[in-house]
Amino acid sequence: MTPEQRLIDLGLELPEPPKPAGLYRPIAIAGGMAVASGHPPLNEDGSKVVGRVGETLDLDAGKDAARKCGMAILASLRKELGSLDRVKRVLRVFGLVNCTPGFTDHPAVINGCSELFAQVFGEEAGVGARCASGSNSLPMNTAVEIEATFLIDTEG
Repeated sequence: MTPEQRLIDLGLELPEPPKPAGLYRPIAIAGGMAVASGHPPLNEDGSKVVGRVGETLDLDAGKDAARKCGMAILASLRKELGSLDRVKRVLRVFGLVNCTPGFTDHPAVINGCSELFAQVFGEEAGVGARCASGSNSLPMNTAVEIEATFLIDTEG
């Protein structure tokens, strides 16, 4: 089954890709790889999920925010590549969690994105290397920011 078909089967509708908040490309492509810049979590109305995990957001809300980051990344990938079917595999995910100093469950938060990618690209191709870290602030007070690197089909 293809990633595009999995989206349909999962009942997932991708949001509008976020517009860059600075001088950068949301997706950069080189040498058979697509690198997604840090993406924020987007609500259905296009607003960003804001707040700090461990203060204004609990673990589940943080995990949901990470999933929304993943949805935004998928939307940017589809816009740049024309189809998610060009993605061969997830190579790496790097996530930052806007959290309190005592919060230590960063991996559980970033699982929201990792689990989404595994659902969309399959267990083998959808799970790559990963880093999950905490931050005392993120741009525009977003709850999570995630970047990712993908191996892509250059023939598409």
